[in-house]
Amino acid sequence: MAIKSQPQSPLPSPPHSVKICHKMAETPIRFGILGCAEIARKVSRAISLAPNAVIYAIGSRSIEKATKYAAANGFPESAKIYGSYDAVLDDPNVDAVYVPLPTSLHIKWAVLAAEKKKHILLEKPVALNVGEFDRIVEACESNGVQLMDSTMWMHNPRTVKMKEFLSDPAKFGELRSVQSIFTFTADQDFLENDIRVKPDLDALGSLGDTGWYCIRAILWANDFNLPKSVTALPGTIFNKAGVIISCGAALQWEGGKVATFHCSFLANLTMSITASGTKGSLHVNDFVIPFEENQSSFSTATESGFNELVTGWVPIPSQHTVMTDLPQEVRMVTEFSRLVKAVKNDGAVAEKMWPTLSRKTQLVIDAVKASIDKGGEALIENIEAAIIQITRIELLWMGRDAGQTGGVAGAPNNMKMDMLMNMFRNLGSGGFATPNNSNDIK
Repeated sequence: MAIKSQPQSPLPSPPHSVKICHKMAETPIRFGILGCAEIARKVSRAISLAPNAVIYAIGSRSIEKATKYAAANGFPESAKIYGSYDAVLDDPNVDAVYVPLPTSLHIKWAVLAAEKKKHILLEKPVALNVGEFDRIVEACESNGVQLMDSTMWMHNPRTVKMKEFLSDPAKFGELRSVQSIFTFTADQDFLENDIRVKPDLDALGSLGDTGWYCIRAILWANDFNLPKSVTALPGTIFNKAGVIISCGAALQWEGGKVATFHCSFLANLTMSITASGTKGSLHVNDFVIPFEENQSSFSTATESGFNELVTGWVPIPSQHTVMTDLPQEVRMVTEFSRLVKAVKNDGAVAEKMWPTLSRKTQLVIDAVKASIDKGGEALIENIEAAIIQITRIELLWMGRDAGQTGGVAGAPNNMKMDMLMNMFRNLGSGGFATPNNSNDIK
């Protein structure tokens, strides 16, 4: 949730149970940070705690602001302070950049970063539409740099355990439905001034912010298979500038499998996933940000029923707690840095799985937005083809080069289940496993 604001207090120290990692003897990945966004405070802390990364530089349009930001957030004294984003990208010692800028600026600065051979950790939503994201991916592929979005919960070891349950035919069966909610009650200052409600900065509003997480959760539960249809639910709320501040949608797959989500800046803090299968169900109350950073939990039920007098459940759902030695955002930075090191030092090809997951999430966001714009009309059959066509029309209307879209037109629509499971299992040891061959993702 990127927000441009001044830090108000020092970053908290990790709880006693969170392991503080000392930097590896080998050279860590050197990060440059573009901008002084509020979310960058959290990611900066994650970089500091990661065993294979270090904050090397920060750039802002104001060098005074960058200097104050670095001091307030405990940046190392050796960190370079620059008065522009370009200066960070021009520094030959910067290996990777974290980009928490407003979404409307992603395409410019992510493409420039890729052209300067900087690996990119990109805030979500990754772009205003999939056409823009394809241009970012194309730049990254052309320059051999790693791209990953900063969806932190994907790196939590709880995610592994939840996926194992959803994949168990005896305990969960076949997935039938998913519901996801991410809402929070924004104050009046947020609703009037935050970048997420400004059409020129983050035009997707709550759909691109909290909705990103809901859609990612739904796709994750569905093994990242794209839906057959996407229909915006009635009741979308816009602010005076026409930016979405509350919305929802229904998604459908072959065979009657369905999902719904609700995202909003107008309802109490809720971060839930409920997945129902033919034999079991799963529920999690804090999937985006765990209640505690050193542990997280979820509940499962299998073959649920009622007792004889229908006064209670039999059996009662089981609670599962998963401990972690590092917060999920630190695991994200650690995994990203591992991938960057493999490219930088070992000559590996940049991992394509992460941009693929980002692209699928963006495709569904685009489909929801298109359905909202059409008054709730469903986008049916080939979601990707429909969105690409809409994007081409929009780019032409904006005077952009429509031929630049489709940079990863060959990106897969399905991912093999066995490969996904291997990737999720490897989260437990610090991150997703890198496929032996990127062509294995089909």
